[in-house]
Amino acid sequence: MIAQVTGHLVAKDIDRVEVMTQGGVAYDLAIPLGVFESLPRVGEQVALHTHLVVKEDGWQLFGFASVYERRTFTKVLGAKGIGPSLALALLSVLGAERLVTTLRNKDIATLQSVKGVGRKKAEQLVLDLADKLDELAREPAGAVGRPVGVGADDAIRALQSLGYLPADAEKAVRGALDGGAATNTPDLIRAALARIGGRG
Repeated sequence: MIAQVTGHLVAKDIDRVEVMTQGGVAYDLAIPLGVFESLPRVGEQVALHTHLVVKEDGWQLFGFASVYERRTFTKVLGAKGIGPSLALALLSVLGAERLVTTLRNKDIATLQSVKGVGRKKAEQLVLDLADKLDELAREPAGAVGRPVGVGADDAIRALQSLGYLPADAEKAVRGALDGGAATNTPDLIRAALARIGGRG
């Protein structure tokens, strides 16, 4: 089972990415729209949580920004008559959190706003999933392509708690890591703040 792919972003499109791992293997992944909007620039490091769908006519790998998003995708796949393309469309249009809320609220109209979901399919989704989503405990939204290194996640969260936007926090932490000065989380936070303040 391929649970995560980490490497350099080789190519990106609105619904697909190609990631080259350190071992020299490139993976082609289908992604929801929310992932595309958060991707770093081509050539930068990216980490995606993945789900592999195996069919008779081939394998297809899907990439997600967080474990929560991946769990939502796999849960939707469990509904009757829902294939990976439609599950991905639901995530693209509604996002993971809104999709879960929509299903819990049995909001047929919102589900029908997704292309390919008619009333019968929306009702089937609600029937199959509305009361089976409690295990999808919400996790903090992860930024796609977060820098990999010592205390990166903690440093990003700390900057966000200080009021910095997620994108600015990520950029500053990545720059601090690239600078190589930080050896622990407090040092990384200080180095990132220095960069934001124009001193790094």
